[in-house]
Amino acid sequence: MSERSEAGGAGSRPLTEDRSEEADGGTRTRRPRTAAAITAAVLFTAVGVVLALTTPWNPLPGDVPGGRVRPDPALDFSPAEIARSRAFDSAINPPAYAGLVVGLLVILALGLSPLGARLIGLVTGRVRRRFLRVVIASAALATLLRVVGLPFDIWGESVLRRYGLSTQTWPEWLLDQLRSLGVSWVITTIALLLLYAVVRRFPRYWWTGAAAGGFVLVVLVSFIYPIAVEPVFNKFHSLPQGQLRSDLLAMARRDGVPVKDVLVADASRRTTSLNAYVSGFGSTRRIVLYDTLLKSPRPQVESIVAHELGHAKRDDVLYGTLVGALGIAGAMCLLYLLMTSPWLLRRAGVAPTGPPGEPREPGERERGGAADPRSIALVLALVAAGTQLGAPVQNLVSRRIEARADAHALNLTRDPSTFVSMQHELSVRNISDLKPDALEYLLWMTHPSGPDRIAMARNWARMHHVPEPPPLRRAP
Repeated sequence: MSERSEAGGAGSRPLTEDRSEEADGGTRTRRPRTAAAITAAVLFTAVGVVLALTTPWNPLPGDVPGGRVRPDPALDFSPAEIARSRAFDSAINPPAYAGLVVGLLVILALGLSPLGARLIGLVTGRVRRRFLRVVIASAALATLLRVVGLPFDIWGESVLRRYGLSTQTWPEWLLDQLRSLGVSWVITTIALLLLYAVVRRFPRYWWTGAAAGGFVLVVLVSFIYPIAVEPVFNKFHSLPQGQLRSDLLAMARRDGVPVKDVLVADASRRTTSLNAYVSGFGSTRRIVLYDTLLKSPRPQVESIVAHELGHAKRDDVLYGTLVGALGIAGAMCLLYLLMTSPWLLRRAGVAPTGPPGEPREPGERERGGAADPRSIALVLALVAAGTQLGAPVQNLVSRRIEARADAHALNLTRDPSTFVSMQHELSVRNISDLKPDALEYLLWMTHPSGPDRIAMARNWARMHHVPEPPPLRRAP
């Protein structure tokens, strides 16, 4: 009998059938990947178009009589204030940059090598239920990453204490770290449980469920964050009855912004910084003032609240949530392309199982591939890398939106002098960076610098023919 006839004997399949199944498997793999790639491209293009068309690139449009004022810290900040800002920046940057770099290196090392899969296998080795394996793996990785970053967090907190910005004791600070870890673990675990459930349920087209689920989850978290997460870290109470409360609510009515209440956060128990913010949307929207801010003169508080009313009137939180959710949907499609790459899975120590939808072998504990909980380290590494790559764009858009809210505050109060004095006070009390470099703008700066905001106020004054705020620092 020839070799050819032996190959086709009992227990074997014809070569033509093998080739047919290989071709079918390749088609089954290519079709969902092609669809995911097209959808990702469409979603990211949509995000780009929305940002390009809706971002207020010039929040103070029009000609400025006499030309636009350039930001200059020396006009409004004393040499001592400028020196203190530079010294603080030099002290706080090393732990910030070191923590960022080390955190990224650790999660990338875990996700892009077998180390993460081995660690997850070690901590979940005796656990049979899949959802418990996801929960334990999520907790283990979150805890490990927090422990790795803890020395840099302690370093940064020491700097804040040295400059008088932190009022916490070390036990209180550690408790905040545990709270933060708990919140991060809960949100991450819920997201991972939903993701791996979708991967198991729709092995070939799980990117569709992940994209839709990611969109909904981002919106849901943004909606419930003010009532479910913020109270974990701060206590809130309504601004007491009095002239300030009456004036703030009257200003909101004059601005056409429905505000039922203004809340005060007990921020002074952890910081001396001044701040206010708006969070949530719909029935959970709230304007919150730090209790440290209440000691400022009333016109300055009104100037800050007018800025927050600008966010509320434009529904900036809802806008950011929807754009972010759209970006997450695109990211889930991209995640599918990466998580179905045999090369990337093998590099992460996770065995591919063939084309999506291939049935599990009898007695096989894991499906392998994206459905294997040991791939969680790879998922977190890809998410971390994507988040860091997207941060410069988010920061750029955020700075423009914050500048538009500044312009709104100036239009509402028509008091650029108070605006300038408030920005000076914020910069000095918070020891803000008065002249950030390009890297700081890319990585950290979500708001314009103090001198940028002061220059805008002077430009606004020139445009509206009101007295221009003079330099706060008189020339010698």
